[in-house]
Amino acid sequence: MKINWNYIVGILLVSLVVFLYGFSNIKNNAQKVTDISIEFEQGDNLFMDRQMVNKLLIQNGETVKNLRKSVIDLHKLEAKIQSHPMVESASVYLTVDGFLKTKIRQRTPIARVVDDNRSYYIDRQAKTMPLSDNFSARVLLVLGGVKEENNDDIQELATAILNDEFLKGQIIGIEKTPKNEYVLDTRVGDQKIILGGIENLDQKFKNLSAFYIKTMADSTIYKYDSINLKYNKQVVCTNKEDYGK
Repeated sequence: MKINWNYIVGILLVSLVVFLYGFSNIKNNAQKVTDISIEFEQGDNLFMDRQMVNKLLIQNGETVKNLRKSVIDLHKLEAKIQSHPMVESASVYLTVDGFLKTKIRQRTPIARVVDDNRSYYIDRQAKTMPLSDNFSARVLLVLGGVKEENNDDIQELATAILNDEFLKGQIIGIEKTPKNEYVLDTRVGDQKIILGGIENLDQKFKNLSAFYIKTMADSTIYKYDSINLKYNKQVVCTNKEDYGK
């Protein structure tokens, strides 16, 4: 009977690979977490610091540092961090050299709502975000009886302002009226811009830009008390001397 050495060698090689893989896996699972690495995406950590994140990296009442890798529940740790109101997204994973790495993208506020009862941010995803003791963002102020149902409108309006370099420097605040319309506060000229609703926002801002180009060129911008954009394809202004007559 002829022995098929190639077949036997193949079985031995496969067995060796399985053994080495199992041995490596056992050794890896027995390894302890040697240190914790925390990385904040998009630059400096502002609203959160590493100490705050370390407090979230707790499993069964103790820090994950020095725990065996096999007992670490990465999904739970990741979900805990992602549930923090300052966090937009997060990932938690283990490296072969025993590091537990955490990457965090913090929320980006674009407006700050201020009313008699509380103050909070609205982020770029139109979600409510609490203030932070670590950092105060310089964003558009929003006044009026704002409710969470207004978040989408405010997010759309604030985003449009921030995406326009001129308006970004000119508009300093947003006021919501009881009729769910919006009035913008300006830096130069001290006018109220009566926007109305956010429908046809692109056209309204094009009209506003054209108005500013003309009135700033001839220095007549300071004559006006209000700029009304509510009417279709029109800019209706009120002179300061006529206001209140």
